[in-house]
Amino acid sequence: MQVIDAVIFVVYLIAMLGVGFFFHRKNSGTDDYFVGGRSMGPMHIGLSVVATDVGGGFSIGLGGLGFTMGLSGSWMLFTGLLGAWISAVVLIPRIRGNPAFARFQTLPQVFSYLFSPNVAIIAALISLIGYTGFTSSQLLAGAKLAGSTFNELSIHEALLIMGAVAVIYTVMGGLKAVIYTDTVQWMVLIVGLAAVAIPIAWVKIGGWAAMKEALPSEMLSLTNLNGQVIIYWLCTILPIWFIGMTLYQRIFASRDVKSAQKAWYFAGLLEWPLMAFMGVTLGLLARVYMEQGHFGTAMISDEELGLPMLLKHILPAGLMGLVMSSYFSAILSTADSCLMAASGNLSTDLFGKNLAKLPFKLQLRYSQLFTLIIGTLALWLAWGSTEVLSLMLYSYAFMVSGLLVPFLFGLYTRNRHPVAAATSMIGGGGMSIYLQESLNYGWIKKLPWGLDPNVFGLLASAILYITVSKLVQNEKHSSEKN
Repeated sequence: MQVIDAVIFVVYLIAMLGVGFFFHRKNSGTDDYFVGGRSMGPMHIGLSVVATDVGGGFSIGLGGLGFTMGLSGSWMLFTGLLGAWISAVVLIPRIRGNPAFARFQTLPQVFSYLFSPNVAIIAALISLIGYTGFTSSQLLAGAKLAGSTFNELSIHEALLIMGAVAVIYTVMGGLKAVIYTDTVQWMVLIVGLAAVAIPIAWVKIGGWAAMKEALPSEMLSLTNLNGQVIIYWLCTILPIWFIGMTLYQRIFASRDVKSAQKAWYFAGLLEWPLMAFMGVTLGLLARVYMEQGHFGTAMISDEELGLPMLLKHILPAGLMGLVMSSYFSAILSTADSCLMAASGNLSTDLFGKNLAKLPFKLQLRYSQLFTLIIGTLALWLAWGSTEVLSLMLYSYAFMVSGLLVPFLFGLYTRNRHPVAAATSMIGGGGMSIYLQESLNYGWIKKLPWGLDPNVFGLLASAILYITVSKLVQNEKHSSEKN
């Protein structure tokens, strides 16, 4: 990388730290820190939502899918469009429009209202674990990109740099810093990919004719996937729009119901088709570039490194720094949001009663300390991981299989039983983890019909909730008769 590229990249990182410092001086309490003062408009919220949801993991991961699957990998983010629009219609009015939730900052507070404080603690622990893992996946994405681009940096050295920047400006600035930097970061990403990376790569490989010559035809179609993959994406990604802490912080940060809904519709369109096809197209172009022999004799063993290698080979000085900054923008925009979500779980849901007794300024300092601790833990987890997309989806699956079923029963039915909710959460999340580990260690060779562990985790969660709630009802009726 040329000196000018390094200068552009360093200036970008310093600017992000500057935003964090600016809002560090503006924040006056935990409402500012965690939900942006509840006054954010739809454009900033919408860009922040898509920046958080797509972010680095999906940016690098989509490139990997394009590299291996082709255009069909774009369907992964179609689930994001579905999730955004469905939740805009059926979820946001119930959450942002309910006066009982007016002062809430986190999703577990909703669980506390629907069920009990003990259920909220379990929900907070599941969310905390999931978002800490998700933060790790984003930091790992940044390290992979930097390590593949800067010859002087190892992945671990890059991880320390990326992690330090993401953690420091998030610790200082809180959600306002996150949302405003997300807006800038996502605009930088779109310009970097649409106006620079894709056109240059397209010309370098020789256009559509070269793609058809270098790739099998199925990689250029939209049907190169099977039913198991579709079910996996639907069960893992779509439900996160109902139980994602990052999204609830933005719902509560919105001015009102209409603002939040507009933001969600906007975010859905940005995810699919815009970001979906840009991501997989770049992965495809990287695959063509490799097949043409431009990477040398060695084949790329990690498909997620194909895109960084392509950018390293084709971009001239100056533009390389711009595009690298755009990808780091995507990565940081998700890492900071996930870090804020996990910090909110710790500060509000697990230690909220103790912190509430303190002055606002001291509450804010403890919240920042918790953010720092979680960020450090996420760095440690990323240090021992290798694959971005699997780590990210693993974290998604754990939260979805643990939280989705009891949340839906609690919000949309009168069948609200704390014991059933707690059993469902522990059983569903535990089932997904057990089956995933069993597959990893070879205890189980294959699950029925080739489905993902998350599907069986959701099924177990539903069965447990219905069964335990029936037992509770029967016991209650028996007691009333006696």
